[in-house]
Amino acid sequence: MKIRRQTLLYTTLLTAVLSIGVEAHEPVIPAATAQAARHYDYQLDVFRPVQSRNGMVASEHHLASQVGLEILQKGGNAVDAAVAMGFALAVTLPNAGNLGGGGFMLLHDAKTGNNHALDFRETAPAAAHRELYLDENNNIIEGESIYSHRSIGVPGSVAGFEHALNNWGSMSLKEVIRPAINLAKKGFPVSQTLAQMLLVQQKQLEKWPATREIFFNGERPLQAGELLIQKDLARSLKLIAKQGAKAFYEGRIARAIVSEMQRHGGLISMQDLADYRAIERLPVTGDYRGFKIVSMPPPSSGGIHLLQMLNILEHFPLHEQGATSAESVRLIAEAAKLAYADRSEFLGDPDFVNIPQRGLISKEYAALLASSIKPGAVRDVANIRPGNPADHESDQTTHFSVIDRQGNMVGVTYTLNLNFGSGIVAEGTGILLNNEMDDFSAKPGVANVYGLIGGEANAIQGGKRPLSSMMPTMVLRDNKPWLVTGSPGGARIITTVLQTLINAMDFGMNPAENAATPRMHHQWQPDVLRIEKGFSPDTLNILEQLGYDIELKASMGRTQTIQIEHDGLHGYSDPRNPDGATLGY
Repeated sequence: MKIRRQTLLYTTLLTAVLSIGVEAHEPVIPAATAQAARHYDYQLDVFRPVQSRNGMVASEHHLASQVGLEILQKGGNAVDAAVAMGFALAVTLPNAGNLGGGGFMLLHDAKTGNNHALDFRETAPAAAHRELYLDENNNIIEGESIYSHRSIGVPGSVAGFEHALNNWGSMSLKEVIRPAINLAKKGFPVSQTLAQMLLVQQKQLEKWPATREIFFNGERPLQAGELLIQKDLARSLKLIAKQGAKAFYEGRIARAIVSEMQRHGGLISMQDLADYRAIERLPVTGDYRGFKIVSMPPPSSGGIHLLQMLNILEHFPLHEQGATSAESVRLIAEAAKLAYADRSEFLGDPDFVNIPQRGLISKEYAALLASSIKPGAVRDVANIRPGNPADHESDQTTHFSVIDRQGNMVGVTYTLNLNFGSGIVAEGTGILLNNEMDDFSAKPGVANVYGLIGGEANAIQGGKRPLSSMMPTMVLRDNKPWLVTGSPGGARIITTVLQTLINAMDFGMNPAENAATPRMHHQWQPDVLRIEKGFSPDTLNILEQLGYDIELKASMGRTQTIQIEHDGLHGYSDPRNPDGATLGY
């Protein structure tokens, strides 16, 4: 029976990989094995992860991974490598990597055993207010929170990277930025993936002369194989390397950003930039079947609701159901409905609103929610409302992961929001600017671009940080670092990370098997079960008979996972993005 179940699992995994429509990276799956996979030869080593002894990096672009690996090989620690990769991705992954956005870093310090969470999320300009995107009739102004200069929040990435390096790194800012400067100045061939993204976003990108100058060849976007050279970005990176974050928040770059705002009705002022600070916060922690989970606190909603869903699912024997089974999908979907309903009501910037965090992640509250999930039943979301956790009180984004030879572990998820953010480059800087203001609740009860509904807790206010789903996450086994992961995906980040952890903890998958497994998503509203290709027809039939409205999605998330095992480090970059790479030494 065990062999039959394992064969079914590998058949499902191979179906998923083949349906994603990309080939795995050569360093991850050797050519001969990849060829065997394409011919449906179900060999167990098809899903063999990258392995190394001393250090490992995983990111969505092979050039950024190479930068991180070289930093580790030179003696840098995990934070040095992560910061170098963050700057490199701003060059090589312009749709998500950034200087003009923001995000979160999670760190395990091997020397002290402490875990740290760094919040460098964007903030609303001081002039922003709750009616910012409403017309005189109190209706949402279409596109204003996404593709205008008023959609841009005060960026946090540069401040975050400098803070991390100063507090936990061992190398200078100049050393870790140098590779990114070289990539921007010399250029690199545009991949098929990036070329396709440029083509899809052409209408928005071509609006702005400074953006066209970088990403277009004449009247068309750059095509695969053409060089992407970013001289203005190289100059901006040189300024930051020389002057530090001050160059971005007070110097020439700041003046260029504010000038861009003033010409087009944007809100960011010199004072907004000068006032920006990255914030160290306490990670949210919990346990699941003996594992310790460490994740991001608010203004990320991810960590709280990850723990909430794991606490609910702990009441059910998932390991007996099997990965991707109809019952496992049902249980995850029903838990997700409950968590996303609470997200809509309680989550926001903790510096502005009181969040019942202890109640939301309490075992007692989870037990109450779990009791509402009845055997074989699917709840209508119309009958689900945010709960009362206070009673228990006592899209485009990228992620990268690093572990060094000392056992320091770092996960970073940062973003511009949508692909290429607002599409607006601050003239003369080469820096794409975010459209993170859409992550606020422009009007309570009205969904944002990801379909997420927010409430008063996430209303627009000057200086406030918008709610996020980004959630770099770590797992400790026997109180020792074991796994670090994270993903892009907007609203689907939380369920992607949830399934990644379940696959590792409940089903014993290695990072390669894990990434190849098809994913599902439910977010309460709309009442739709989204799935990837790769689930068996029998599973889908059962789910439909239970009453789910099933919607097929091309892909969900792009994880970068590294695990520490008895024989060293095991890692894998999600095959949903063929440009990524996991490298170790």
